[in-house]
Amino acid sequence: MQNDNINSGSHFVPVEPFDLIVFGAAGDLSLRKLIPSLFHRWMDGQIPATSKIIGVSRSELSHKEFRAIAFSSFKNFHPSAEIDETDWSKFADHIYYVTLDAVSDGADWSGLSELLADSGDKQRVFYLALAPSLYGAVSANIKRAELKNDGARIVLEKPIGKDLGSARAINNAVCAVFDEDAIYRIDHYLGKETVQNLIVLRFMNSLFEPVWNANSIDHVEITVAESIGAGNRASYYDTSGALRDMVQNHLLQLLCLVAMEPPLDLNSDTLRDEKIKVLRALRAITTQTARSTTVRGQYGKGASGGAVADSYAEELGRASDTETFVAIKAYIDNWRWKGVPFYLRTGKRMTSRYSEIVVQFKEVAHALVKDGPLQPTRMVIRLQPDEGVKLLLVTKDPGPGGMRLRYVPLNLSYAEHFEARYPDAYERLLMAVVRGDLGLFMRRDEVEEAWRWVDGILDAWKEDATPVHSYAAGTDGPAQAAMLLDRDGREWFDGV
Repeated sequence: MQNDNINSGSHFVPVEPFDLIVFGAAGDLSLRKLIPSLFHRWMDGQIPATSKIIGVSRSELSHKEFRAIAFSSFKNFHPSAEIDETDWSKFADHIYYVTLDAVSDGADWSGLSELLADSGDKQRVFYLALAPSLYGAVSANIKRAELKNDGARIVLEKPIGKDLGSARAINNAVCAVFDEDAIYRIDHYLGKETVQNLIVLRFMNSLFEPVWNANSIDHVEITVAESIGAGNRASYYDTSGALRDMVQNHLLQLLCLVAMEPPLDLNSDTLRDEKIKVLRALRAITTQTARSTTVRGQYGKGASGGAVADSYAEELGRASDTETFVAIKAYIDNWRWKGVPFYLRTGKRMTSRYSEIVVQFKEVAHALVKDGPLQPTRMVIRLQPDEGVKLLLVTKDPGPGGMRLRYVPLNLSYAEHFEARYPDAYERLLMAVVRGDLGLFMRRDEVEEAWRWVDGILDAWKEDATPVHSYAAGTDGPAQAAMLLDRDGREWFDGV
């Protein structure tokens, strides 16, 4: 895992010239995330002038029309960004567009071939911003069109499949064309600054590693909350649900980084070897334990974002038992974490949009001051928004009048301590692909092991007919999610 920055972070190391071919270029991901990310890397001098960004989609567009759409989308999706039109024009000169149905066996790939004809030995990256079910067909057509040169790489967006069987089928199809070390399965959470900082925080500070275990830690909470609903994605979302959409990838990746053993080095396979050990140590959730360790929820009508929000069923247009919220009590059965619960929670239409990890340490053996319940020491790692780390401690309230206690944070705010703008997740991950840094991407066995655990939960829910509890939009899930912790004498951390 390499670092983009030199010294203070204001200087970025340029990558080698590359050609990036984005399939699905007219879609939301490309216009909202990929092209803006590439523009920022261009502005910071990381992208050489001989590089090409080639959009591929079925829409009939010229180079000029696609560039105009990309610029308009940038301004729409990022209204606070300051874009100098001269700078954009220089960047846009390197954006091209090809009309192509990349899935069709009989499609004419000559237009794309011509754009790549003068590539020479430039790094070639194929980015599949498409439905995962199309990955195999597009990979096969890339090979058929003879566009896979030496060292070519392919990027796959999550989710890889909808269960273990489909994940294996997709992996088999892509691996028939690309070697495993040329496949970059992207989860944008792994590109977030605070997620990467977990490695440094845990293993490069002597204060934490000696207490990062069951002897000192009471429990861990991982929350990824969304304030928006399924909206116009409801039909797609109904085939997925919160467990498949968020837990199988985002939350389990965060759990791995919190729980993994110290790697011997930062080599990509060394890191991923340690993560897969965590996945294999996850205790299976069965029909007998599903109701005591999981909660399913679905949002109903309620106040959200200053307005009355429709229920999920109203957005979908029919009743459904798909969960838009899930909470899980998970255990990792190894020496480090024996008996420590990991509480995972994610949902739509919650009170606000945020992602955080809360590590709660055990109570002190004896409280010297009897001033009400003593708050536990907590480390709160905020991934979004307002990235940063807080260490919440009990201290004496200054002033006379006895020993009064106050719960206060030692606060590392990225916005306050690092004035220079640092790359967002997609910016960092795109440059990592060009460099060939696999450490921030999921290996095939990681994906399949995560699906194996999630499939067990899905099977248990089906066999047990685990109910889906309703919660009002604009709240933090059904009451049963609070009860999941309450039965253990704990509660979800709600900030300080």
